[in-house]
Amino acid sequence: MRTPTLQYLYLQKPVTMMVIICIISVLPWIGLGDFSTKGEPREAAVAVSMLESGNWILPQVYANDFAYKPPMAHWLMAAFSYPQGYVSEFTSRLPSALAFIVLIGFTLVFFGRRIVKFQEAFIANLLLITCVEIHRAAMTTRVDMLLTTFIVIGLFQLYRWEDKLELKGLPVIIPLLLGCAVLTKGPVGIILPLFVFGVYLLILNKYSWLTIFKSLLYIGVSSLFLPLLWYLSAWKQGGDDFFNVVMAENFGRFFHISTPAINYDLGHENGVWYNFGTLAGGFIPWTIFFFFSLFGLKIKKPSMSFKEILIDCWKRIRSMEKVRLFSLVALVCILFFYSIPSSKRSVYLMPAYPFIALFLAQYALYITEYRTKVTRVFAAFLTSVVSVVIIAILLSMTGLINPVAIAKQYSSSQSVIYNVELVANLLNFRDVLSSCIVLIVLLAIGTVYYQMSKKINIKILYATIALTFTVNLLIDGVIMRGIRCGNSSRPFAERISKEYPLDNTNMFVMNNLKEYTNMYGLNFYLGNRFHNFEINQPETGYLLATDRSLEKIQKNYGDKYIFNILTSTQQPIGELRQNMVLCSFTRNE
Repeated sequence: MRTPTLQYLYLQKPVTMMVIICIISVLPWIGLGDFSTKGEPREAAVAVSMLESGNWILPQVYANDFAYKPPMAHWLMAAFSYPQGYVSEFTSRLPSALAFIVLIGFTLVFFGRRIVKFQEAFIANLLLITCVEIHRAAMTTRVDMLLTTFIVIGLFQLYRWEDKLELKGLPVIIPLLLGCAVLTKGPVGIILPLFVFGVYLLILNKYSWLTIFKSLLYIGVSSLFLPLLWYLSAWKQGGDDFFNVVMAENFGRFFHISTPAINYDLGHENGVWYNFGTLAGGFIPWTIFFFFSLFGLKIKKPSMSFKEILIDCWKRIRSMEKVRLFSLVALVCILFFYSIPSSKRSVYLMPAYPFIALFLAQYALYITEYRTKVTRVFAAFLTSVVSVVIIAILLSMTGLINPVAIAKQYSSSQSVIYNVELVANLLNFRDVLSSCIVLIVLLAIGTVYYQMSKKINIKILYATIALTFTVNLLIDGVIMRGIRCGNSSRPFAERISKEYPLDNTNMFVMNNLKEYTNMYGLNFYLGNRFHNFEINQPETGYLLATDRSLEKIQKNYGDKYIFNILTSTQQPIGELRQNMVLCSFTRNE
């Protein structure tokens, strides 16, 4: 599978090779497709406000609300957007993409220098690049990828501090990284790394409790300096409202505290098992690979008692290589930490992914070497599935089948049929990008079949990883490109801007998530110029709402205002699953 060039890069320039793979994986695709979810335009609007208002501390966003999240990611979005003078999909997603590239590079360097088998560290990084959760986070306008990068590299530096300096001194880079993590998403940027590192030091049993406490205290205090500058400045601007939101977001979620002072629900409440389910989903397709390995696994009845098994496991853990012990402690502590709060999301667990990938790579190499059939069966399975998809795509591109007609036979959901139609519009030979990506996937399929004929398992594994990589290109460059553009608020925003005299003073919306639906995508594409109808109580203007929210608004304000529906979207917008409506209104005398 490896050409002389690839072989040279792998042997002589592995980090360069990994960075190139990361760049190809994300950078060409982050500018394709509009915002079609709530989260992306909500974050991007903060950068818009920073550029337009010059307020980089606590800018106003949706309907005169303030941006309560720490601003590191938004600062980067605004900085990348400054040369062109406006925030675009590409510049707002760029911080996540660059953070992903930096994370993968540092992970390879960290594990590659400490693991005896460099190939294990290399494969661990390839599993990270191609797994669903990390790849998806690297492509979106959110803070989670940046937070993960700061936390993981901070943990790497904490490990080096103990390993090289035995906790003497305090490298400046550690408080800088953890301080940036706090400026990305709050106190968790310090609390989580210190929790992991503290447990690791206790298990090492090398330092006294006082030494551990002093080390953690020094790190924590020094890491708070930069974030406190922003928190104090933001509190000065936002007052008690800012304080209440910060407490709710950072401590209300964690300690299951009621939050009556904010006008929205914290949401994402799930049980403990949710974390394990999202981990399994996040590591797809490699979860399937390891599931296949369970077949034919011989389970022997243990000859030891339960207590003896626990003692033996503890001895094995204590005798592990330091880097593996640190990785095990990190992944267990992160999973435990995020099992405590009632609010749980798959992206919260991303700091554990590099450490989990190390053990998965070790297991993958074991399977490849000692259970050869598993690698071949999985390769055959994945290649067969992708081959069927590519055949269907080629038939669609030649016009021999109609994906929309087929979708109508199996689904009555209008949204499903609409999304199939959006993707089908890109499946033609006139779309050069789609044709090139399909060709690349075909080459990857051919490579897997060729390596399977040679029966060299490690090359089959690499070929399967390469196929997964091209499948991600297919999803980003063809499927999601069509779905994002077709479910965007941009066309509606452009249409009403041309047809109606909308300006900075006359666009109003509701901003009460407990009662109404916020339209973050429409807010972004209309320039972050919404005002709060409930607070301003204007005499006249234009009201934007979803069709369901409009019914509530008319019920609540019908005796005070006259609403005149002017226009609406032709189909439900993806992020809302509702139609958006533009009304003019006047106060009822």
